[in-house]
Amino acid sequence: MAFKQTFSAACVALFALSTPIHAEGHASADTVVATVNGVDITLAHMIVLKQRLPAQYQSLPADVLFNGILDQLVQQTVLGQSGDGLSPGSQATLENEERALRASELIQGITDEAITDEALQAAYEETYAEIDAETEYNASHILVETEEEALAIIEEIAAGAEFALVAQEKSTGPSGPNGGQLGWFGTGAMVAPFEEAVVAMEAGTVSAPVQTQFGWHVIRLNETRVTEAPPLEAVRGDLIAQLRQVAVEARVAELTEGADITRITIEEIDPALLDDLSLLEK
Repeated sequence: MAFKQTFSAACVALFALSTPIHAEGHASADTVVATVNGVDITLAHMIVLKQRLPAQYQSLPADVLFNGILDQLVQQTVLGQSGDGLSPGSQATLENEERALRASELIQGITDEAITDEALQAAYEETYAEIDAETEYNASHILVETEEEALAIIEEIAAGAEFALVAQEKSTGPSGPNGGQLGWFGTGAMVAPFEEAVVAMEAGTVSAPVQTQFGWHVIRLNETRVTEAPPLEAVRGDLIAQLRQVAVEARVAELTEGADITRITIEEIDPALLDDLSLLEK
């Protein structure tokens, strides 16, 4: 039932409670706030429902919000008791959600235990301790078929032509439309003659013609940078995900190995039944 801004008065059951709800020192998640035909509604039910309310309801006066939430839970309980029970689909949904919630809470506990400052530091050192500083290069190139074409392009650039525009006009390589930009790359990413030429260049200079199996290149080295192991804080999120995955997989394997599991095989049932939604109807 939709939650309304204007709530009705609290139900009479609230006032029949043996422990007053305002006695904060005695309240707990299990504190019963109403009973409907023998079914208890607890403070925990109210707290969870409040967290799911739209933002505009959160600023309502506490007494109005309390009474409205309790009223809604009472009405939902009455409605639920008056029906004929859940359909197979709804029952399966409820059970799946409970299963997922229990698993989620266990995973959170495993995560809290596994992810400590010491574990993060150890994972960081294991992953990044052996990384050496490496120079990376940002270059552009113009690819043509002959050395003569490459020499003519070098003269054109030396005379003031813009490298990117010449690349767009004359390069036969896939990077031509992008002004010849190759982006950042490290050693080992390019064929040997190209890499050797780039490594020997200074940023801002244009190479002599360089021949590879693809043709003749005119290379411009735009800039260089030295990459080092990132600081721990920069990769904390990745390390946490890594530790979580390892811990959860280990716990799942342990529990699965110790569980008594019987499961059907594909040979015993038609997998196409997964698409038969009529099975979920009453």
